[in-house]
Amino acid sequence: MFKPDYAAYREITLNGLWKNNPGLVQLLGLCPLMAVTTNMVNGLGLGLATLMALVSSNVAISIVRQYISEEIRIPAFVLIIAANVTLIEMLMKAYLHDLYNILGIFIPLIVTNCIVIGRSEAYAAKNPPLHAGLDSFMMGVGFMLVLMALGGLRELVGNGTLFAEAHLMFGEAARHLTLTVSDDFKGLLLAALPPGAFIGLGLLVALKNWFDQRAARPATIAVMQPMTHEAA
Repeated sequence: MFKPDYAAYREITLNGLWKNNPGLVQLLGLCPLMAVTTNMVNGLGLGLATLMALVSSNVAISIVRQYISEEIRIPAFVLIIAANVTLIEMLMKAYLHDLYNILGIFIPLIVTNCIVIGRSEAYAAKNPPLHAGLDSFMMGVGFMLVLMALGGLRELVGNGTLFAEAHLMFGEAARHLTLTVSDDFKGLLLAALPPGAFIGLGLLVALKNWFDQRAARPATIAVMQPMTHEAA
């Protein structure tokens, strides 16, 4: 009888969203992360495309892993990933054409994204489909949240808006979702340029490390207190 392994699911979820986040800890997929995060909608679009490619490819690889010989596993994995990315690219071209034009070459380049290939080799090729699907989903969501956070930060500082061009993804009814900080705010050009992406990502990584150190501090103090009493 199938028994859910809740401890393993919890560890996979924490790894993907926080402890081993591909954008903040592993620092993978930095090229598209830096290039397309000029606003939050672009980050959400590329994040969703990467998420779909991760889940579909890793589940497929996990299912067929026992039928692929060790010598040709990497070429076979790349073919599976390429097939899924091509399908996603065609869907975006058909239904989100304006957003597809903005993201441009970075959609087909998901095939070579280190996150997708890395998770297929490190996890999907060694684990059952359910675990591989959850791992890829959480890694994809973690990466998408970093893309959105960096895109939102650059858009807010660079243009003084948030969620601009939402209609490219959600239709004309979403035009009113754009938030404007102030009509007088001219924006900081540096944030919209590539150096702004490096600075923004550095701030996000520093913020995560600050949270981790702050969360670990009570445990460190609790361990040190008994040692102090014994020494006295």
